[in-house]
Amino acid sequence: MAKFNVLNCPVCDGNSFQTFLNCTDYFVSGETFQIKKCTGCGFKITEDIEDEENIGPYYQSEEYISHSNTSRGLVNAVYHRVRDYMIGQKRRLVQKTSGLKNGQLLDVGTGTGFFTNEMKRHGWQVTGTEKSSDARAFAKKEFDLDLLPVEALFNLGKKQFDVITLWHVLEHIHQLNENMNTFYGLLKNNGRLIIAVPNHSSYDALHYREFWAAWDVPRHIWHFTPEQMKTFGEKYGFTLTSVNAMPFDSFYVSLLSEKYKKSEIALYKGAFHGFVSWFTSVFKPGKCSSVIYVFEKKQKVS
Repeated sequence: MAKFNVLNCPVCDGNSFQTFLNCTDYFVSGETFQIKKCTGCGFKITEDIEDEENIGPYYQSEEYISHSNTSRGLVNAVYHRVRDYMIGQKRRLVQKTSGLKNGQLLDVGTGTGFFTNEMKRHGWQVTGTEKSSDARAFAKKEFDLDLLPVEALFNLGKKQFDVITLWHVLEHIHQLNENMNTFYGLLKNNGRLIIAVPNHSSYDALHYREFWAAWDVPRHIWHFTPEQMKTFGEKYGFTLTSVNAMPFDSFYVSLLSEKYKKSEIALYKGAFHGFVSWFTSVFKPGKCSSVIYVFEKKQKVS
């Protein structure tokens, strides 16, 4: 099968890389993947993975909660409780940063549809895309949402959305350039692009190193810091307007990381390191385990 490797850094366009870390896929395959580092800007990329057509088997696990909605195990049970709260927080963030009580929203990588349904319930006109047919079926059954396959994204009308959201999705997308240009075209002038991704400059990432759950190789291809995300967005005509922490991710990722380390007191260690990670981000959101970036579309000068 064809492999996906990156020759130029998506952030700075550099073409010089060095080995950064070897990480294990704890979810599905048990394989080891290499993460490389751009020598120019430090951006991290998972190397030698399956291409977009063949990556599917690495998502085929009941443990992959965004597609299966499983509540099996302590960590996933905690995830479900927190998710219900965070869905409301995400809606309020969308409304606050867009200045709209309702409007046209596109959610890319909708998963099982909980957030998209929340926005629909509060009067938003919603469109969602999702790669997993099982997740689309779940969203249809539970919420009567007709989610689109990912390829439909490129056939949507220009300048029709007030807000586009990607909740832990951008790090999975193979074709970054094509997607970012498409997002720009789909947004109305001064529309908002909201992107949530893990932050490998966080306390928990530095502490857990190769066991950090949010490396999530090979599903996570791209690994951002706040500085790199700002530069990346600017390349495509967006201005970063705010950075927001996802506090519960610090605990969730730390608990998973302790599980991967096979710690004897994983719950207590995970709770401790999750607390430290959260506390470091109270006054500096860009230090959180996961960060939400809000971009505003700017009109390009012709």
